[in-house]
Amino acid sequence: MAKFDLVIRGGTLIDGTGGDPYAADIAVGGGRIEKIGKVDDAGTAEIDAKGLMVTPGFIDIHTHFDAQVMWDTHMTPCSQHGVTTVLMGNCGVGFAPCKPEHRDVMVDVMDGVEDIPALVLNEGLPWTWESFPEFMDVLATRKADVDFGTFVTHVPIRVYVMGERGIRREPASADDIQRMAALVEEGIEAGAFGFTTSRATGHRARSGDVVPSTTADEDELMAMALAMKRKGRGHFMSASEFNMANGFSSEFNMLRRIAETSGRPVHFPLLQGNEAPERWREIADGAAAAIRNGASMYGQVVARPVGVLFGLEMTSNPFTTCPSYEAIAHLPLPERVAVMRNPELRARLLAEEPGDPEARTVIMSRSAHLLYRMGDPPNYSPPIAERLDKVAERHGTTPLAVAYDTLLENEGHGVLYFPARNFAFNNLDTCLEMLRRPEMEIGLGDAGAHVGRICDSSMPTFLLTYWGRDRDGERLPLPWIVKALTSDHARVMGMPDRGILKEGLKADINVIDHGRLRLHAAQATHDLPTGAMRLSQQADGYVATVVSGEITRRDGDWTGALPGRLVRAA
Repeated sequence: MAKFDLVIRGGTLIDGTGGDPYAADIAVGGGRIEKIGKVDDAGTAEIDAKGLMVTPGFIDIHTHFDAQVMWDTHMTPCSQHGVTTVLMGNCGVGFAPCKPEHRDVMVDVMDGVEDIPALVLNEGLPWTWESFPEFMDVLATRKADVDFGTFVTHVPIRVYVMGERGIRREPASADDIQRMAALVEEGIEAGAFGFTTSRATGHRARSGDVVPSTTADEDELMAMALAMKRKGRGHFMSASEFNMANGFSSEFNMLRRIAETSGRPVHFPLLQGNEAPERWREIADGAAAAIRNGASMYGQVVARPVGVLFGLEMTSNPFTTCPSYEAIAHLPLPERVAVMRNPELRARLLAEEPGDPEARTVIMSRSAHLLYRMGDPPNYSPPIAERLDKVAERHGTTPLAVAYDTLLENEGHGVLYFPARNFAFNNLDTCLEMLRRPEMEIGLGDAGAHVGRICDSSMPTFLLTYWGRDRDGERLPLPWIVKALTSDHARVMGMPDRGILKEGLKADINVIDHGRLRLHAAQATHDLPTGAMRLSQQADGYVATVVSGEITRRDGDWTGALPGRLVRAA
């Protein structure tokens, strides 16, 4: 009779501590790591890991699975890339607490901000809750291929308390603020990991309105942080923009005051924008200064450009709002491709102006001179010679014409890539500098959101391949990468039971063939409720992923195991 549930034999352990790799067996029982070293006894299941890399399961702290977890048991694309724990409820948008009369508002906000279609949300959300604790109880009934936790989100609690006044972004009264703070405390007691808000003017509901939290006063935000201070736990996350005023960002200064006054960790996105490519460093320096002064601040960064994808199957492409394209957009892809190959239609579309030319996505997609062809395998740091304006110069045509022809490649599956952030200097040197700063953390993969435009949740695989193996030039050590994806997140977010390969801890484990690890290009799949489209991204080289001692994936395929459960913050 086997002594252990699972034995992983002969692997090279990169254990999440940042220490040197070492060879050992791992024995698992009861969902925990029981022994690391030489294991002579048998396991009910065994994995031969000789020549393979063994790591803790990865932790993704910035996802938007709030809706997907209600209808899906696979938190893909995350679970396809070694992730075993996710945190959702980011950017201040979510679904609880919510009165029945405000459900359409929450759907409109999530559709607009996170590109999850309203039809999908209306079909997939059961709405069997009103309060946040009731929402958590519903989550506790769900099973998945990863563990999942969540935050209390600002938009729902503001609308819950203030109704139409909150939707119109009117200032909150003292009574409003007190009631919202009480809801934050209630959420923390129910096991939320903290509170999130959105301050980004680009975050708009499908209706076009700026979301209700965007212009909330500092008093309102401070009260939410102080509510967590009273409970003695919880993180404050803000999707903020850092425009400069009087030599520095007033938004950052406000976040610093919140961190210093409340004593709670404050997290914010930190990206390099083309309009001010050095501004991120000023914000990072500000966070470092706050940390030296005793505050806790973390900038969330990504390991590559934020990549917006355009294609005929995706939410948008450079011709989406052109009248001649709108006339054929309803056609199935093969028919649309056949029509678009007509020279007359091609000439007409290339000459037409788009509708709503000021829309953010239209501006990005029509900036053909800044686009790249996204191949397979994808290149997230393409040489400038491959930019469409350079390709057009070589062929005596226009970038928009090159974009048109690219969309028709592979029977209409061609994809255009717009590196919207972190690529101002046409390389990833800035990403390297960001990753190495001690006040930074890896986040912003946005899994579960932007389903038809962005697929950045493959970040763990990209880190292990590009930064850990393939980059021409300076790379990052594999122990550093694994630590950043595992124990660093577990430590910061307060999950001491995971993130390290250690006896007694939770058996969340990856077995990886690092030499064979490879990203595929993102592809459109139609597996959302109503058959709607979303982007997914496969990877080769994940030999096995283990969650709570159960093998959830073998060689990229789901095994049928669903050990993932709600994680309540302690």
